Amino acid sequence: MARTSAASAAWASSGETPAGIATSRPSGRCRALLDLFANKWSALAIGALEGGPQRFGELQRTLQGVSPKVLTQTLRRLEDFGILDRTIYPAVPLHVEYSRTSLGQSAAIPLNALRAWVEDNIDNSLTPEPAVQ
Repeated sequence: MARTSAASAAWASSGETPAGIATSRPSGRCRALLDLFANKWSALAIGALEGGPQRFGELQRTLQGVSPKVLTQTLRRLEDFGILDRTIYPAVPLHVEYSRTSLGQSAAIPLNALRAWVEDNIDNSLTPEPAVQ
């Protein structure tokens, strides 16, 4: 069962949209980028690269809990969207580093603001109800 706040229920039943809420549907490209940033591992990977380039193993240790498969998929998607650069250094063994592009640097600004808001408000949020099975 979906839960809604009293405020969201009020504006939904009135047919009006709260100020600042976009009413148009995002384009396919916009939706794809929003989906990318809404993925927890994408947002965490972008944040993990704040200190500079890292190798795959370093990122995996930093992100604790992400599987190699999911991290690989996440890094590839971020690279495909131009958020990360993947630099291969010809050495034995192969040396690959991931870093944020200028687009990735700019994406980190609102993601950091969202993280700060979550950290400031985590104690005020409701605890989700356990899933019914």
